[in-house]
Amino acid sequence: MQNDFPDGILNETAHRPWPLPGSPWLMTQSWHNLLFAHWPVDADKVRARIPPGLPLDLFDGQAWIGVVPFRMTNVAPRFVPALPLVSAFAELNVRTYVTVGGKPGVYFFSLDAESSMAVAAARSFLRLPYFTAEMNVRCDGTLVHYSSHRTDSSAAPADLVAQYQPAGPIYEPLPGTLDHFLTERYCLYNVDSRFRAYRLDIHHLPW
Repeated sequence: MQNDFPDGILNETAHRPWPLPGSPWLMTQSWHNLLFAHWPVDADKVRARIPPGLPLDLFDGQAWIGVVPFRMTNVAPRFVPALPLVSAFAELNVRTYVTVGGKPGVYFFSLDAESSMAVAAARSFLRLPYFTAEMNVRCDGTLVHYSSHRTDSSAAPADLVAQYQPAGPIYEPLPGTLDHFLTERYCLYNVDSRFRAYRLDIHHLPW
């Protein structure tokens, strides 16, 4: 399996809200066939479902819940090549948005993936709520057919069946807009076993 990850991505940083971390990066992944689906939700209802050490990030006074299906390639630790059956798989996450220390990020309620290896690794090393699922992604031109059926017995049932495609020209969202608020996030947050918040920094080009 050829790794086609763009090595020059670390040289494109002018769009970032804060500098890249000084420590070496740990892993790569490329996202494809992505959908950002979001709904406004009462902030108090969302706040009751996230750890108290993670302040909820609001847009115009409302919290937002996102359902994000996509397909990944180039999933590999640093110095390890992308491998067949290991480095490419579908994933689905359910998220909201938080801010700690002035750095806005993502908080995941759940992440479903069809790779049992990825699920086990993320649970063990990152304490992220990953669950195994049967997933299928099929493209018919620009139309994406996506299905996910959670198979993990440790979590509540969850299914998604969706069809989606681009609805307009490519553009970069402007600061201050809802699209920018939802997509321009450069870290994720979680809590450790003592419920202390920690941050994992992410780098990507503007959505």
